[in-house]
Amino acid sequence: MSLYITDECINCDVCEPVCPNEAIFMGELIYEINPDLCTECVGHHDQPQCQLFCPVDCIPLDPNHAETQEQLLDKYQRLIAQKSTSN
Repeated sequence: MSLYITDECINCDVCEPVCPNEAIFMGELIYEINPDLCTECVGHHDQPQCQLFCPVDCIPLDPNHAETQEQLLDKYQRLIAQKSTSN
């Protein structure tokens, strides 16, 4: 599953820089996560870095974007391939 940020977000700016996929961005009111870029840090880390560093614990799994570990790994591999061709 992708992750998402709830309205308990305090805009502390901790999550955005630790996201290896650059999936987190400032939305209209709070930070948001692009589900097309979120791999729950699969391929990068053992656990989602945004969840690890969030002081408010406002980044749960997004039930609207269910994905298996295999799907997340496939997404990670596609994103890495896209980055290497764009450089």
